[in-house]
Amino acid sequence: MLLRLLLLICAPLCEPTVLFVTVSPSPPIEGNSMTLACNTWTPPQTLDPPPQKLEVQRQFCFYKDGLALGLGWDSLPELRIPTVWREDSGSYWCEAKMTSLKVIRSPRVQINVHSIPISKVSLEIQPPDGHLMVGEKLVLACSVTGGTGEITFFWYKGSLGLKLDMKTQLSLKAKFEIPAVRESDSEQYYCAAENGYGPRLSELVNITVRIPVSRPVLILRAPKPDALVGNVVELFCEAQRGSPPILYHFYHENVSLGSSSAPFGGGVSFNHSLMAEHSGNYSCEANNGQGAQRSAVVTLNITGRLSARDPPRSPPRPAPQQTTYINSQALKQLQPVYENVNVVSGDEVYSLVYCTQQERPATAEEPSGTNIEDKDSSAIYYRLMADLTDVDYEDAM
Repeated sequence: MLLRLLLLICAPLCEPTVLFVTVSPSPPIEGNSMTLACNTWTPPQTLDPPPQKLEVQRQFCFYKDGLALGLGWDSLPELRIPTVWREDSGSYWCEAKMTSLKVIRSPRVQINVHSIPISKVSLEIQPPDGHLMVGEKLVLACSVTGGTGEITFFWYKGSLGLKLDMKTQLSLKAKFEIPAVRESDSEQYYCAAENGYGPRLSELVNITVRIPVSRPVLILRAPKPDALVGNVVELFCEAQRGSPPILYHFYHENVSLGSSSAPFGGGVSFNHSLMAEHSGNYSCEANNGQGAQRSAVVTLNITGRLSARDPPRSPPRPAPQQTTYINSQALKQLQPVYENVNVVSGDEVYSLVYCTQQERPATAEEPSGTNIEDKDSSAIYYRLMADLTDVDYEDAM
């Protein structure tokens, strides 16, 4: 009753039409469209209205924060905005023009554009396995499965988060590239993305940059300046550069003598017992899966045999020998030690061969000290020249 009474009192004085703005959808979602409508409402009247003149068609105009939207005045009471973003939030109103002099304005209405938070962040890499050679290109693609509006992407290196780059764009995916990776780029990487609701992180991704082996160097180490039949020569092969593990092969006249691995890089040794036919060219090859490299050729000339006139010697205690696998942490291999012991008769010579094993570190189950098996040496007697009658070594003593 009170509202009706006010309308009756106000009718002669107030505008017969009221404007108000509505928006759909409500609330508008970032990245989608929004439609504004300028609605009119005429209060009910119980008194006979005064005679109305025929009016021209109404014109409408929409405003945001004092600026006219669209093309200005239009006969349509609606305005569709194809895509809205959070910055489109603000104060809106509309005006209706009944005649050239009569304009009605609606109250202001605050419209807030809502955005959808990011749902998941993932980091994809090229190449997919994360293994690259030095100089190759690495691509880190950060993507989100959900979210609206402008998204800011971040790329980080290492678990401590060294920031590499940042990009802001209207996209669900962004890329960061390292045109030519270096050895120092071997690390863990991750990315982050945020659109106003706080950053979300991807999982860590491992990147491994491998270095091809350099050309190895072969060194022959003989016990004496002149290589003789029966000598043991050490072939040492090492590549100065290259990602481990490195596999080494040893060759005599391009015929394989054997191979050895360096799990942690560096060089390896290979012991070779010389025979008369072992004169010639020696080489080695290094390979870590990124291409093999062959060393330069080293020539070895065998000048003769071990002399039978060497002074007799008692078998000495075996000294620890250099292991074949220099850089390996595995169990050390047995190495032979060759010694001449006694002249038995004529030109016949016996050699004593010791097989030694390096000591192992004491464990909780074993008492400290040298293991009995490591301490004993097995002596093997064999005849170098078989043109004379066999003579028992014990009898000869």
